[in-house]
Amino acid sequence: MKLTEKETMLLQDLKKQEQVCIDKYGQYAGTAGDASLKRLFKEIGSVERNHLNTINNILEGKAISAGSKSKSTKSQSANANQTQTQSAKQTAKQTKMEQNAKSSTTVKAKSKTWENDKFLCNDLLATEKYVSSCYNTSVFECAQPALRNALNHIQKEEQEHGKLLYDYMNTNGMYN
Repeated sequence: MKLTEKETMLLQDLKKQEQVCIDKYGQYAGTAGDASLKRLFKEIGSVERNHLNTINNILEGKAISAGSKSKSTKSQSANANQTQTQSAKQTAKQTKMEQNAKSSTTVKAKSKTWENDKFLCNDLLATEKYVSSCYNTSVFECAQPALRNALNHIQKEEQEHGKLLYDYMNTNGMYN
């Protein structure tokens, strides 16, 4: 696939945004106090890494082409992303069950660890909102349907990440 100059520019920007996501999720997984939040950050970070790989493949002309090998690669990448997103959803559900089982949420709500976790979640939720909007703009700016479809798929996963973060925050009294 021959990318237009505009598509290349948009993909380069998305590549930078995905790297920011990877870096934040990796760093925040190391500083989060709650073990289930650490797992959630690691799992979402893994999906973000797949997004970056997809964008790199597109920029190299590998991910979206008429060849069967590219379709296979795209299908494998989509399946891996779907599996990781499902895993992140399961972690969020597990987190919710663990938190519901704890009766000391009011004590935890006042702790410094809880405040730090809340900050991390708020920052990542804002990041996901921004990245999703970048994908939205890119979808509208791309001339090629296959590229639009690939970016739309990633955007939906970014929105799912935001939902997972919101669910965690809401369950843990971090979202007003």
